[in-house]
Amino acid sequence: MGVAAGAAVLPQTLVSPAAAHTTKPPAPTKGTARPLVIGHRGASGHRPEHTLASYRLAIALGADFIEPDLVPTKDGQLVARHENEISGTTDVASKPQFAARRTTKTIDGVSVTGWFTEDFTLAELKTLRAVERLPAVRTHNTIYDGLFQIPTLQEVIDLARSAGVGIYPETKHPTYFTSIGLALEPLLARILKRNGLAGRNAHVFLQSFEPTSIRKLRGLVDTPSVVLLDAVGSPFDFRSSGDPRTWADLAKPAGLDWLKTFTNGVGATKNLVIARDAAGNLLQPTPLIGDAHARGLKVHAWTFRNENQFLPLNLRKGTDPNAWGDVIGEVRTFLAAGLDGVFADYPDTAVLARDL
Repeated sequence: MGVAAGAAVLPQTLVSPAAAHTTKPPAPTKGTARPLVIGHRGASGHRPEHTLASYRLAIALGADFIEPDLVPTKDGQLVARHENEISGTTDVASKPQFAARRTTKTIDGVSVTGWFTEDFTLAELKTLRAVERLPAVRTHNTIYDGLFQIPTLQEVIDLARSAGVGIYPETKHPTYFTSIGLALEPLLARILKRNGLAGRNAHVFLQSFEPTSIRKLRGLVDTPSVVLLDAVGSPFDFRSSGDPRTWADLAKPAGLDWLKTFTNGVGATKNLVIARDAAGNLLQPTPLIGDAHARGLKVHAWTFRNENQFLPLNLRKGTDPNAWGDVIGEVRTFLAAGLDGVFADYPDTAVLARDL
């Protein structure tokens, strides 16, 4: 597309100065007339995820926001990767100069072996190139392997600024990074402030699976935020601190009452919004959207993908798990339930479904 990551003037929604911090809860949010389409890791169905090419294409396809997952480098720079272990999304394993960096770490209680962003400087990471994370599912994306660098958060902001779209950054494994002296929240807050994105009117949503991370960010900036909710298990910050609540607990009225004191919405896995039966067919919507809206909270759902294997059984087409099914029908069903936004690997189909 023709959008360059230049130094164009920010649209007004992106340049509001940071408001003075207050201990009061965030202002209640109102439902939007047009639900948001969030380019999940860019247009990750069409290009290798978390690359400027993926983000540019998401913008060209009509996404309202682009989503960079954030992890730090050894020298304290924030870069866009879904995980800090990068062997599945870059060509690092093919680089003999980095062979000795392969190691095993415990991330959120799980043993992981590979190469980790926190063991590389930004300059070193910039020598790597992205590869398709799901090559067996998205074979077409492998033609772009080796072409694109790992972008910094600043590069993503510059791109969004030039195109007039929002950004939706996620702090990944924040408890772990705090434990090794690379806390994400002050790094992110510093960049937001430097770019005029620290106020309540910023065209930004901050997100994390760890509520503690969002609460820390609320103490540093007034940027809108959401807490991510999975259907099974609990946040790592809860598990590590002895808090017995699960993500499912946070989706209930008492959990939402707590969340509304420091955040603006929830980013819920689809099954928390509309569950599936034992066969994998969609059921009726859960109370989550209504309960959240009653408390002034937005609800954004993840992740909408075109391939059959990611769709409800009754919306699949044919038997090939990698063939495209009726994702437009799925998105429309969720939007009809009152959803405020969708995370989509293919922003073009989500935009089409919304605008039909």
